[in-house]
Amino acid sequence: MDARADRRPLAVAVMGPTASGKTDFAADWAERLGTAIISVDSALVYRRMDIGSAKPDAATLTRAPHRLIDLREPHEPYSAADFARDALPAMLELAGQGRVPLLVGGTGLYFKALLEGLSLLPPSDPALRAALQSERAERGLAALYAELSTIDPPAAARIQPGDSQRILRALEVFRLSGRPISAWQAQGPASAARFPFRVLRLVLAPSDRGLLHERIERRFHAMLAAGFLEEVRALKADPRLHPDLPAMRAVGYRQAWQHLDGAIDRAGFIEQGIAATRHLAKRQLTWLRGEHAALWADPQSGRARLDALMRRFLDLR
Repeated sequence: MDARADRRPLAVAVMGPTASGKTDFAADWAERLGTAIISVDSALVYRRMDIGSAKPDAATLTRAPHRLIDLREPHEPYSAADFARDALPAMLELAGQGRVPLLVGGTGLYFKALLEGLSLLPPSDPALRAALQSERAERGLAALYAELSTIDPPAAARIQPGDSQRILRALEVFRLSGRPISAWQAQGPASAARFPFRVLRLVLAPSDRGLLHERIERRFHAMLAAGFLEEVRALKADPRLHPDLPAMRAVGYRQAWQHLDGAIDRAGFIEQGIAATRHLAKRQLTWLRGEHAALWADPQSGRARLDALMRRFLDLR
């Protein structure tokens, strides 16, 4: 369809690996447009996880208000489907006020859930999930992964043996429905309805991966200086939290928890935390390469191009 004939309201998706400069770029534009940022980040939804998640500081939130941060306590579940249900009304509210929503983050599954839809999986069953947790305690995660490998080899091939959340979910879906989760996912999105916004997809990615790695290392040390370990120590004191929760498995938090448990020393914690963050960035870049409609630019050397793409899409002079 000709863009001039497309009457849907506009939105911008600012995607990229961690530490690539997405927030700085988007905050500049949010301030210029008088709009808000809708966070697309699976760590920022949790309260009390501020330093290790690189949650925007008060100054940034003042000039660029954020939606969909601090939605849950770390022990409470929050899924990609939850995000899609929360994000679209926020976008429609901004559009109704004549403002352009800026979707900003690096959680690929959240972007996919919102912009393309997810497979219609059976909803979680608390009783069955509790039973699976008990089985895990009795039999061990390796036994449950072996069971998954038997009933759903394609899913097991995609899921890491230590990813307890996804292993338990795949077994839960099979036991609820009698169908492997891979079969459900093969059906594609639950709805083929056209997304009600015309979206400019931008990927901010430093062309020199070495520079991205340096940014990740500098930011990790800055987090430590800002009190990251004290933040995790306070979280560990909450009896509702444990290291297998999705929130506590976020990069940095998992390694900090292990360090505070005495499993690794401080030097090992820092080394592993930085390595895990770099690996996250690599996974994010791999996902982003599948975003064929996205336009890529270096956030520093390509800033003029990014700004020009924004002006052209928004028809700004």
